[in-house]
Amino acid sequence: MGVVPFQKDPDDRDRWSFDDSENDGAGKMSFLEHLDELRTRLMYALISLGAGALIAFLFIQRLYEFVMRPMQQMLPPGGRLIYTEAAEAFMLYIRIGIIAGLIIASPLILWQVWLFIAPALYAKERRFAIPFVLFASIFCVSGAAFGHYVVFPIMWKFFATFQNDFVTFTPRVETAFGLYIKMVVGMAIVFQMPTLVFFLAKMGVITARWMLRYFKYAILVIFIIAAVITPSPDVASQMIVGIPMIGLYILSIGIAWMFGKKRKPIEEV
Repeated sequence: MGVVPFQKDPDDRDRWSFDDSENDGAGKMSFLEHLDELRTRLMYALISLGAGALIAFLFIQRLYEFVMRPMQQMLPPGGRLIYTEAAEAFMLYIRIGIIAGLIIASPLILWQVWLFIAPALYAKERRFAIPFVLFASIFCVSGAAFGHYVVFPIMWKFFATFQNDFVTFTPRVETAFGLYIKMVVGMAIVFQMPTLVFFLAKMGVITARWMLRYFKYAILVIFIIAAVITPSPDVASQMIVGIPMIGLYILSIGIAWMFGKKRKPIEEV
């Protein structure tokens, strides 16, 4: 009696096979049908965004104060934001409403993303629809909150420290909000790492061992991304972004180890 180290997982076969009954039709859609499906999902996603924006505009003044007050408080005493174009302040309300609507509608938008990729998955993988939407939504909001409460205030305060007897820090609303959105959206995307790793691990694409093997390269990539996200050249700001990303990577290793696809040894008779 010998022992075979590993059994080949039957789920490793081609996901787009035409004769695989478990796919429930996956791979049988033509190119035009895929485009039509993409159009449908985009349409529903835009409708969801519109509904979320409509809800946001009902509370636009509170949202405006929520975004702008921290910016103003971080300025030197007596400092104020300015706008130099006629429509600049008005467009700020529109942009805040759309961004808030995107966050509100994120569960519905993520659901449309799942519906688009679901035909390429096996039946047992489609059961992760609710965890996907739930985890992605939670991490999206968590990342946006981290950008709002931690990353942006520290960077904004750093830029304000250069005011002196010769120069006064009176930033434009457009510039300030552009930086704010870059931080909030950037951190919301970065915080999706555990969700992405969860599903890649469940499908056997990556493993915890693989992530550990390339840990040092991941650190390098993380700080490159941190340098790109943060407009400030100081190391402190980049560390504020990079350290949470390292923590997310370590968390993702644990997720891959706990939920990754296991290959079980079997005995050969």
